[in-house]
Amino acid sequence: MEEFPALVTRAFELARAAGFALTREDAGAGASSACLPGVGRFLAVLAAGCVGGRIAELGTGTGVGAAWIADAMPADCTLVTVEVEERFAAVARELLSGDARVEVLTGEAADVVPARGPFDLVFSDAGAHGVDPVGLLRIGGRVVMDDLTPRAALPPGSPLLADDPKRRAFFGDRRLVSTEVVLPDLRNSLLVGTRAR
Repeated sequence: MEEFPALVTRAFELARAAGFALTREDAGAGASSACLPGVGRFLAVLAAGCVGGRIAELGTGTGVGAAWIADAMPADCTLVTVEVEERFAAVARELLSGDARVEVLTGEAADVVPARGPFDLVFSDAGAHGVDPVGLLRIGGRVVMDDLTPRAALPPGSPLLADDPKRRAFFGDRRLVSTEVVLPDLRNSLLVGTRAR
């Protein structure tokens, strides 16, 4: 059985109790779901290197991604996470209430996050409507976007094979040096980029 940090295990428990989907399949098309373990581990690796840094998460959900980040980030790092749905933000606040380094906000990311930057790491897990995640980064900062299906795993005839707006926007952003990372399950991937200009 796969082991998780205690905070992440608690985040899964609270998400289940709140009826928040833990996988994209459980959520259904267009609905929100929790940060997958492969994404969480990737975020933990990046967060661990943010010494003295600032991290933003756009789309807290019930706090699973924030738990991965908070558990790994250095003691002198801070995390700002924003969720538009108050009922989900309340679950995340309960989860993270013991960590003064973490601020859980409710509202639109475009309204509450930019004034708190620039950031060393931005996890755009949804909730990025009207905000430019790359614009929130300092030079050298990283942005991560998840909830993609690797091209090799897309069904024949998928319109995403011809044009995927998320990939097009990410890889077309000249400020970024970027790549796609396929998760170990081979069914999910994420985009990661470093702001170079």
